[in-house]
Amino acid sequence: MKKNILVFPCGSEIALEIHRSVKDSIHFHLIGASSVDDHGKFVFDDYIENIPFITDTNCISFLAQIVKERKIDAIYPAMDLVIEVLKKHEKELGCIVIASSLETTALCLSKKETYTALSNTMLVPKLFEKDEIVEYPVFVKPDIGYGSRGAEKIHNKVELESAIQKNPSLLICEYLSGEEFTVDCFTDKNKKLLFASARTRSRITNGISVHTKPVKDNESYLNLAKKIHAIIDFRGAWFFQVKKNAEGELVLLEIASRLGGSSALFRSLGINFALLSLYDAFDIPVSILQNSFDIELDRALNNRYKTNIAFNEVYIDYDDCIFSNDTGFNTDIMKFLFQCKNKNIKITLISKHDGNLEKKLESQGIKKLFDRIVHLKNNEKKSNYIDNTNAIFIDDSFAERKEIFENKSIPVFSIDMIEVLIGD
Repeated sequence: MKKNILVFPCGSEIALEIHRSVKDSIHFHLIGASSVDDHGKFVFDDYIENIPFITDTNCISFLAQIVKERKIDAIYPAMDLVIEVLKKHEKELGCIVIASSLETTALCLSKKETYTALSNTMLVPKLFEKDEIVEYPVFVKPDIGYGSRGAEKIHNKVELESAIQKNPSLLICEYLSGEEFTVDCFTDKNKKLLFASARTRSRITNGISVHTKPVKDNESYLNLAKKIHAIIDFRGAWFFQVKKNAEGELVLLEIASRLGGSSALFRSLGINFALLSLYDAFDIPVSILQNSFDIELDRALNNRYKTNIAFNEVYIDYDDCIFSNDTGFNTDIMKFLFQCKNKNIKITLISKHDGNLEKKLESQGIKKLFDRIVHLKNNEKKSNYIDNTNAIFIDDSFAERKEIFENKSIPVFSIDMIEVLIGD
């Protein structure tokens, strides 16, 4: 039986990576939960809304009730502050919280405390009081936060006063001018560091690395990971970020006791941090298998849709829709058709293909995909063969779509619209 994993909050970038990592697992069933409706509602098929905010005094009791009612085996927190709070209340929640120890999560939540703990082990940023600054630029950032959110480069005293006025608790740090890197790590239940590998942060948007690739020489980053690991007690996925100073030395920026949103880069090489963390949390032995091909990751906004369309049959064209002589099969449409098979939705191929259509389908190995095949003559109307009003129609031809829409009043889709129909 699959174990039920509650992901909270399920709309964060971390939660979305957990979903991508675990959604196809035969061992775990994901349940998304959020305090506000966001992208998680479009991604998680099993979704719970209106969870009290983590700062609400009712949040823990509310989650504990969900754990009981939905038979939750573990909560996978997907935001730094949530990790620390849920770990603190793990016993009250009545299930496992997928995270390192409370001491570790609390330490990693504070950059200042992290720097203090590691200052004798590795380079950390120099911190200043505002009256100690003798040279600009400097860099300010929140003590509690992640990525580069709320952080900025300060060029003079006026900018500093303005930043501090907005947030008096900002840390004032030395400015580091070099390249920035993330080191994704994994520690198992036996406290063995099984993986630590660096990737670039070539382009950053809203504190998230949206273009990244593995570094060629990982030794210096691995050594730093080992130093951190010797002092801080981790379990599961974690990462740290470093940046080079003017001398080219690596200086620590922050540590997080969770997976990184762009750790998908290494997942694509075989290191699935979310699944590894889940297996390890349930005391299942894990190991690392990493491919060696070159790879880089670039991220952009993704589209998800919810509609009120209900249908039990799909009518679809063949030429330049399912298959094109120029580009071959349309893989998005093929994905959609197989999703229909999974849902027992009837698929009717309706085509004016010039040639022996069934022989063509047979040679391509897709004939049995269709419940019905209607091969029309060029002068025949497709609407004459559509006998189900609880259906949709897909065709690359505007004229065909228009004729069906006007005569049958069913939803019609062009190829570029297919993403509306595709889920996971």
